[in-house]
Amino acid sequence: MNRPSWWVLAFATVLLATACARQSQQVSALPLPPLSRLQASESWSAAKQVLEQRCVVCHGCYDAPCQLKLDSYSGIARGATEQRVYDGARLKAVTPTRLDIDARNPAQWRERGFHAVLPEGGSADARASLLLRMLALKRSAGLPENQDLSRDFTFELERKQTCTDAEHFDDYAKAHPLWGMPYGLPAISDAEWAAVSDWVKDGAPFTEPPALAQEVTRTIETWESFLNQPSLKNQLMARYLYEHLFLASLYFKDLDDTQFFRLVRSRTQSGAQVDEIATRRPFDDPAVQHLYYRFIRRTGPPLSKTHMVYPLDAARLQLYRTLFLTPDYVVTELPSYAPEVGANPFRAFAAIPARSRYRFLLTEAAFTIMGFIKGPVCRGQIALNVIQDRFWITFVDPDLSFMADETAFLVSEQPNLDMPAELGSSTLAGLWQSYGKEHDLYMKRRARFLSQRTGNGRQLTMASIWDGDGHNENAALTVFRHFDTATVLQGLVGKPPKTAWVIDYPLLERIHYLLVAGFDVFGNVGHQLSTRVYMDYLRMEGEAGFLSFLPPQRRAKLTASWYRGVSGAGKVRVESDLMGISGPARITYRSATPELELLELLRARVRPILTHQYELAHAEQVLDRLNAISGVGASFFAETSFLTVRSGDKRSSFSILRDSAHTNVAHLFGETARRIKAEDSLSVLPGFVGAYPNALFEVDRKELSDFVDAAGKVDSEAAYHALRQRFGVLRTSANFWPYSDRIHQEGHALTPVTAGLFDYNHLEPF
Repeated sequence: MNRPSWWVLAFATVLLATACARQSQQVSALPLPPLSRLQASESWSAAKQVLEQRCVVCHGCYDAPCQLKLDSYSGIARGATEQRVYDGARLKAVTPTRLDIDARNPAQWRERGFHAVLPEGGSADARASLLLRMLALKRSAGLPENQDLSRDFTFELERKQTCTDAEHFDDYAKAHPLWGMPYGLPAISDAEWAAVSDWVKDGAPFTEPPALAQEVTRTIETWESFLNQPSLKNQLMARYLYEHLFLASLYFKDLDDTQFFRLVRSRTQSGAQVDEIATRRPFDDPAVQHLYYRFIRRTGPPLSKTHMVYPLDAARLQLYRTLFLTPDYVVTELPSYAPEVGANPFRAFAAIPARSRYRFLLTEAAFTIMGFIKGPVCRGQIALNVIQDRFWITFVDPDLSFMADETAFLVSEQPNLDMPAELGSSTLAGLWQSYGKEHDLYMKRRARFLSQRTGNGRQLTMASIWDGDGHNENAALTVFRHFDTATVLQGLVGKPPKTAWVIDYPLLERIHYLLVAGFDVFGNVGHQLSTRVYMDYLRMEGEAGFLSFLPPQRRAKLTASWYRGVSGAGKVRVESDLMGISGPARITYRSATPELELLELLRARVRPILTHQYELAHAEQVLDRLNAISGVGASFFAETSFLTVRSGDKRSSFSILRDSAHTNVAHLFGETARRIKAEDSLSVLPGFVGAYPNALFEVDRKELSDFVDAAGKVDSEAAYHALRQRFGVLRTSANFWPYSDRIHQEGHALTPVTAGLFDYNHLEPF
């Protein structure tokens, strides 16, 4: 095939850029008279809908390209920057750039290196709007005809970002004529273009959302009064609650499950405007004489990757009183905010009974575990390649007799429970070795403590596992890892997993303070590595809890299978950590694979609270054949796929998840070399599981059996590509955006409180 000469390509590129500029100039005009409030509201509402449906699906959270967050007006006004949030190699921590926290207006963001994407200074010139020109560039150029976009776009998560500003946009358009927005996706429609361009022409007005209902306002006042009582006992409780709920999307479930709030520390008390205290971590010194816990409304659309809902109501208020204020303990002084205290919850909250703290965490255990998945990391292989691709979680019962001694034991172990956050965000690499020694000592003493109180394990039975008090669905969880993202589901979902965790209070608390309260996404490489290595210890503790219920002779064999390729000092630590209690539990096993029996016993223990929402209905049993796909064939599938089955006007949605097998997850680097594709498998679940879909499928029910047959025959990249081309909704598909709208509508209909916008940054290039 003859290729056009270079001068033809150059001339075409200039024409394309000129056409784009002309389209942008079509909305350029002299400033218009001020809009009425109604006109401004209508203009903003129309543009906001387009931005949410077409832009926020890539531009949200810390992983938004160029830090351009389009999920709120303040994010649009802040603009973009070349500074990266995710940087695993930086030697020094950087100044945080948390929207609405670290700077309060565009002028402050300009001082921090952010450039505008909207006209500023009263201009209505569209050429000053980077946002419009990016949209116009895509509308002028469209997408290449070939279905695989990898030759024309870079989709790698760690790709070099090109964050141009309006002044240099013409150079950008000449160099990258196909890189208009939405990036690597179809252009927005004429009506959508009109909505956004008219809004910019109108001066990009913004109107505040309607005032809260009086009942909601009164409820907030009740909660703020509860949290800000002056007694030392109350202040300690409030600090503990804040440090665990600061990332939550709080809502008052008896009043309004569509309004969500943040809990913040403020310099001002209830009744005055909130003046949020910005610190890197929730336990950092607020540097004020008096602080107040306040509620701030979340105004942007929920994003699936960050939306962690937490319900509040009268019963929850009473629970907090029962757990933290009723018990007979005395607080003589409040803990300091010194790093060695704040970063270690066993120092800071030693006065609060351990059982109370544990009960609090268990009440919303899925939220607690979800924190390190949807929290500060937002995404991040360094935080997630420490866990297996799928595992079950259950918890030690909080009413076991040894919990009476737990508080005193943890007080005695405070020095051995320090964590990396006490060293701040710029940490020297290698300092984790000291934490390893402390952890080894703690594990030895923990094993001795538990052995003495369980008769060397002989008193461990299935009754030692929390059953959710017969009603709490948080008693059993399943974690699915999707490479550098993950999902937490209530219930024991899918086939028996390779591993499982049994978590006790000290482990659950440290997971939160290591990866949520203590992790700084703006920290340096030493901080990130220390956090990752410490999480190795915590994973082994969870696995040790599971192994302690198995016959001692079986534990070593399982450990060897979970940690293939680990040798030397690493192998010694693994074996010493996982052996824990040396004696057998009081459980009778009858097979050569007691671990499978134990998994079924765990399921039986929590059966009354198990949810069935992730089980395939009888009418969908044809999809169960996908669960049988394993080995190399499964390895060709994406980590996370969404499948829509059409039947006339009815639509059903499913998730196809790849369980990626590894020799071990104990090493920081070389994950690809540790992959065992022959042990991969697929899991198929109803609904949408995962915030970052990699592949999208849409199949007519009449062709569903053909789809399953074709999926079962995938044995190469070419076969998988053929499956995608036949049944897939590709980046280049004409119906991509209508399909996107439908799955978001279906997701909200399935789980209206927890649903959020999906993120398309991880979509395959075809």
